[in-house]
Amino acid sequence: MALLDLWKKSPDQLLDKQVQQLIAFAGEGRLLDGSECSQEFRVFLASVGSKHLVDYADQCLSQAFTDSGFALQDIVNEVGTRLGAEVTPGRYRGTKNTVGFDGLWAFPNGHSIIVEVKTTDTYRIDLNTIAAYMKSLIQQNVVNEAASSMLLIVGRKDTGDLEAQIRGSRFAWDLRIISIDALQRLMSIKEEVEDPHIIQRIHNILIPREFTRLDEIADILFSAAEDIKQETVSEDIEGGPKEIAAKEPKFKPVAFHDACMARVQAALSQTLLKRSRAKYSSPDKTILLNCSVSKEHDPDTHPNYWFAFHPHQKEFLEPSDESYVVFGCGSSRRVLLIPFNIFSTWLSGMWVTQKDDRSYWHVVIYRKGEEYSLHRKKGEKNIDLTQYLLKGKV
Repeated sequence: MALLDLWKKSPDQLLDKQVQQLIAFAGEGRLLDGSECSQEFRVFLASVGSKHLVDYADQCLSQAFTDSGFALQDIVNEVGTRLGAEVTPGRYRGTKNTVGFDGLWAFPNGHSIIVEVKTTDTYRIDLNTIAAYMKSLIQQNVVNEAASSMLLIVGRKDTGDLEAQIRGSRFAWDLRIISIDALQRLMSIKEEVEDPHIIQRIHNILIPREFTRLDEIADILFSAAEDIKQETVSEDIEGGPKEIAAKEPKFKPVAFHDACMARVQAALSQTLLKRSRAKYSSPDKTILLNCSVSKEHDPDTHPNYWFAFHPHQKEFLEPSDESYVVFGCGSSRRVLLIPFNIFSTWLSGMWVTQKDDRSYWHVVIYRKGEEYSLHRKKGEKNIDLTQYLLKGKV
């Protein structure tokens, strides 16, 4: 498996290659249904950062090469995975006895979307063909009629003719259209937020609905902006001593997650992909990590760091036998990597904020020289974290 071997040995060497070069390295060098080339190419796409998916999609749209449309189909399906869907790739070339969809995206809310990818809307699209895909999947009990829809994903932003075609058809309430650029923007937003409710709203954008009232779209934009700003902890600590609550820092969010995760990736010798602002995983999701960062407080006297750990982050980490919490203390030079099965046993002794709309544990870490300790509620012992500090060059 040449492409994957190259990726494991020297990933940086591959990241500057063009899509057609990557395909040439994979298997027999042609994207064919059920081929080794297709399998390798898809595994490779699942292993690269989202910014590379954006670059590869642009290459498929701006450069005409053999199988560029098929490559774009695989890239778009990987974007669907990054958005949080369970993706079933479709066929490159339809056959008489198979359903010819490009992708089937199943979201956590139970809704399934039959995806069709088009590089251009220059030619009129037969909407009946796409609708037949959905009908066939409903008849096979693959999707539920009441919780399924169709999505056209096109390479061009100028889709006026196609939009008019959809509005004038009997499929207007079952079919939506989005440009690849807009889809990638949704992926970028998802990777910068952490609240599962906002991610659910992003998923809902792709589902056909009546948008005479625009409150829902406005809510997504507002909620995303607020979520990005809320990487601080509240001073309302349930059960916390007054002196702790009073001194809890108020500060602007810091963001050096990716720099911390680059060090973790090197330490674990694993490719780690960003799933949200704080959540990361290996491509196959067997390794799960949550990364929190804090600026350094009281650097001249008692350096300390404050983090919030949320129930939805706990739920994200629980399914894997190999999961970690990562804490960036002031910068990516000081990174703690703690196995979650150990960290989870400490939660009951931590301060908690409980509000109407959210709750979270407070992770309060102090540093003395190169020694780190977790401070917890009165009556609970502090825990030495020094052994979890990543060593080596930054």
